[in-house]
Amino acid sequence: MKDIKKSGLLVLGLALLLALGLAACGPTPEPTPSPVESPSGDEVIRGTATVEGIDIQILESFPVQVRVMAQGLLADGCTTVGEINQELVDNTFMVTIGTVRPADEVCTQALVPFEETIELEVRGLPAGTYTVDVNGATGTFTLNTDNVLPEETP
Repeated sequence: MKDIKKSGLLVLGLALLLALGLAACGPTPEPTPSPVESPSGDEVIRGTATVEGIDIQILESFPVQVRVMAQGLLADGCTTVGEINQELVDNTFMVTIGTVRPADEVCTQALVPFEETIELEVRGLPAGTYTVDVNGATGTFTLNTDNVLPEETP
């Protein structure tokens, strides 16, 4: 049993080293420089997350559901994922993953990997090809039929 735990820790350690090595090659996210007050009354720095890639998943259901798995990096050990917003402009989903960081915290300066799952609002959309843009990382998916239940048809 000890060998299994040691192997697991070794694999976890190697994965962390690989992630940090890859993170060093990518761009460093830049938070918004001016602190703003959060709902709790503390000052925070808001920015946008660096998204390195997305994976679009179409679930086998009707109406169809579409999920986007976004992977990226946070600027430091104090930064967390903040608000996630989406807007459909023509046939493009513009998704923004925001970040929040306490303004007065001293933090580790290592990039921190993250993964977020985002449910796209696709109910009621006509058949067609759609683009997804998450903080600059893009992909496409196709709805082969209108995504409307029969009782929703006008």
